[in-house]
Amino acid sequence: MIALPTADGRIEDYHLTGTPLTPRAPMHPLTRTAFAAAHVVSDPLSERNPWDTRPAVDWDGTLAFRTSLWDQGLGLAEAMDTAQRGMGVDWPTALELIQRTMVAAKAHPMKPRVACGAGTDHLTLADLTTADKIAAAYQTQAEAIEAAGGQLILMASRAFPAMGAGPDVYRSVYRRLIDGAREPVILHWLGDMFDPALKGYWGSEDVAFASDFVLDLIGENPGKVDGIKISLLDQAHEEAFRARLPEGVRLYTGDDFNYADLVAGDSKHYSHALLGIFAAIAPAASQALDALAAGDLETYHRLLKPTVPLSREIFRAPTRFYKAGIAFLAWLNGHQRHFIMPAGFQSSRDVVHYAEVFRLADQANLLADPELAVRRMRVLAELNGVY
Repeated sequence: MIALPTADGRIEDYHLTGTPLTPRAPMHPLTRTAFAAAHVVSDPLSERNPWDTRPAVDWDGTLAFRTSLWDQGLGLAEAMDTAQRGMGVDWPTALELIQRTMVAAKAHPMKPRVACGAGTDHLTLADLTTADKIAAAYQTQAEAIEAAGGQLILMASRAFPAMGAGPDVYRSVYRRLIDGAREPVILHWLGDMFDPALKGYWGSEDVAFASDFVLDLIGENPGKVDGIKISLLDQAHEEAFRARLPEGVRLYTGDDFNYADLVAGDSKHYSHALLGIFAAIAPAASQALDALAAGDLETYHRLLKPTVPLSREIFRAPTRFYKAGIAFLAWLNGHQRHFIMPAGFQSSRDVVHYAEVFRLADQANLLADPELAVRRMRVLAELNGVY
């Protein structure tokens, strides 16, 4: 039992009820490609001036967390927004993260898939005022990622909306990037609920227009597009969009509200996954995908259904602060010694939110060691005035 704060200002006792899932490797070849987007573990003892300098990273803890995902059969989306790109983690840190991760992935017995985020964040928006400058910035990062052996995810760049780019600018830049990549790329459509600076991506705030545009862009050279990750939190839009994709081009859901139904799919189409929440719910995600591969849809939904309320709490508005919930669960589950994030990002959510994440994680059977989780939750609660 633990005393936890509630949304209406009360303190109430909570009795744990969950039966923790035991992480394991899948027993069947998975029928869905699943990338978990992972966070960065800070090294608070080495951190100096955290708002003004590069973050200090606990590399052992960061890579151990990735290994735990690979051990469960999941792929990795590296150096993405979950890793606080542009919100505490800069490009030099991201590049070192990518390089270290690729070395570890190549040594892992399961040879996991790793796709890495290429963007433009090593330059300021003031430096990115033309299509040529944006393309060159992307290419700088893309070349570094390919040299490390990673697959490219072409991250959405704030530079396009900042310059008021129209579709012609997007087409000019993306055409060069897609056609020039060593291997098929993953495109990245991140909605403004994840990053307000991306409002109007693809040159229009009209989602139907933007969808038509990016489908045409993919259709011009589908052999060089592995897939597109869509994070708009709109299940109906994703289902309609994926039905229009060229054969062989994947839809990677980034919908952390509706992933269970989207990955299960319908009689004709289904989504693959590139999700931050999969890093937080790895045992449930891995074992659900294993059940799906075995044709056991009942077990798939039994495992994933209780994770959806948890995910919706972690990703609730303002959605861009979801990274704090991912790191919080990693701390509760013993993947790191502390709950400190680059740039003090843990302060982006309040203790009532963390208390609800704790409850929902228990109910989803995702507190690996309940006694440890209670001790750590109690410390956080007491620091926030809950006695």
